[in-house]
Amino acid sequence: MTDSTVRIGITELPAAVRQFVTALDTRDTTAVTGILTPQATVTDEGRTHTGIPSITAWMADAASEFTYTTTPVAAERTGTHEFTLTQHLEGDFPGGSVDLDYRFTLEGTLISSLVIAP
Repeated sequence: MTDSTVRIGITELPAAVRQFVTALDTRDTTAVTGILTPQATVTDEGRTHTGIPSITAWMADAASEFTYTTTPVAAERTGTHEFTLTQHLEGDFPGGSVDLDYRFTLEGTLISSLVIAP
């Protein structure tokens, strides 16, 4: 944790972050259109997806590749508009389980950036 990092409860994350995570968990690509900026980016597995069409395609692809469950582990406010959600994933992907940080940046009430990494 940095000096500006503050642990928060999962329910204290901004609504857009909670809605995006729910959309990922339920594989609901249409749910993200109202919670992303038009030029939002998602970086996952070293690849960056820019814009809502690219992000929804990434979501559909990720949903078809593996079956997994997620469990929220921790949440932090890491800056004025930055939040990190740590999730534990278990599934049929290589290794079977992993903890991932979902680092969100908001622009107003919308998500402008998400970086997913261990």
